[in-house]
Amino acid sequence: MTTGGTGPAARGEDDDKGGPRTALAGLTTRGRSFLAAGVAAAVCAYVLGQSDLLRVGLLLAVLPLICATVLYRTRYRVAGSRRLSPARVPAAGEARVHLRVENVSRLPTGLLMLQDRVPYVLGPRPRFVLDRVEAGGSREVSYRVRSDLRGRYPLGPLQLRLTDPFGLCELTRSFSTYDTLTVIPHVEPLASVRLSGEAQGYGDGRHRSPALAGEDDVIPRGYRHGDDLRRVHWRSTARYGELMVRREEQPRRARCTVLLDTRGLAYDGAGPDSPFEWAVSGAASVLVHMLERGLTVRLLTDTGSSVPGEGADGFAGSGQGAADAAGLMMDTLAVIEYSDGTGLSRAYDVLRGGQEGLLVAFFGELDEEQAAVAAKIRHRSGNAVAFVLDNETWLREPTDVPGPLDRQGERLRRLREAGWTAVSVARGASLDELWRRADRERSGPAAGGGEGAG
Repeated sequence: MTTGGTGPAARGEDDDKGGPRTALAGLTTRGRSFLAAGVAAAVCAYVLGQSDLLRVGLLLAVLPLICATVLYRTRYRVAGSRRLSPARVPAAGEARVHLRVENVSRLPTGLLMLQDRVPYVLGPRPRFVLDRVEAGGSREVSYRVRSDLRGRYPLGPLQLRLTDPFGLCELTRSFSTYDTLTVIPHVEPLASVRLSGEAQGYGDGRHRSPALAGEDDVIPRGYRHGDDLRRVHWRSTARYGELMVRREEQPRRARCTVLLDTRGLAYDGAGPDSPFEWAVSGAASVLVHMLERGLTVRLLTDTGSSVPGEGADGFAGSGQGAADAAGLMMDTLAVIEYSDGTGLSRAYDVLRGGQEGLLVAFFGELDEEQAAVAAKIRHRSGNAVAFVLDNETWLREPTDVPGPLDRQGERLRRLREAGWTAVSVARGASLDELWRRADRERSGPAAGGGEGAG
């Protein structure tokens, strides 16, 4: 990713405010001292009638003006570019920003001070001092940025402070372009566990589907040029008097829907260690895991919204499309925020259309009403796993004693009665461990048998 430019692209906002005044405003303390000394010497020479002192005064006064004029007229001759490596990083990961400054004029530059604007969450503002750059030459510098908070952060515009060889004038120029660094949620690798599910769900059920098992549809069709003769259905051929072949069923891909509860009232706390950030990271981990295993995945929030560009059935986890789909989903989760919603009814309306295969949900605080809605959502899915964040234990210190009323246990019990594999999430919990625990609970005696490869 490269940005930058020469000429007008390197102009700052002050460049449009009257030319010479901008140049004079860039005089340094040394330049102003020279100008003041020159004016004073010229006045004294005029009063005393000393021509030699007048020449010295004119020299002192004109020199900073000449430097400012020359420096101002060379403002279009420097090009700058920026390259991010990589442009998308996980939370708490580092990216390196490479800056390149090129002198495209025929004259060498003076001392340059290079400064890039970055948000405070990425670290201190980087500054570099570059020595004289020869005509047609270039200089490259780099710095690192890091953020514990996901999001999209602008980098730039790049600023150059130009200085004349005598240090009498400094002018700051800003490029008009900038880049964007995307900090995506942390993705935790998940184990390949075994979860029970239906044919269009997650597990061996999808391997037992007719298309993947290689079974044939019992309804034959007419022979077409290029059909394999080994698929000729002789009984139907004798019956219809023309060559008939067995028709293959179109592949049916297993599906998975990840439901993320983004209601602001369902979470307490803020920052990278908050319950909401854990839920976002968990949703990202499950989405990537399912894409890697070839499932068609779909991201859904409590507002009923999904990823822009997502098809009706979600993103297919195969080939290059899987990487592109993962990128789109990570970009969406990078900027997802709390919603103003108070319930899960919109998500239920989206899911009520039919079976959604495996459903993995990340819930915040659930009251009795929303627990009932979640129970109805489960009846629309072939298999459902819920990770319910316990705000009380998340915010309470480890040494505190739990209260007498176990509201979290009551919520989990209600979800399990509705058919969910419900797991409570406490502060510092590992998603991979909870993922394995959900598999053990689903595969236990109460699960009623059935298993699938995860």
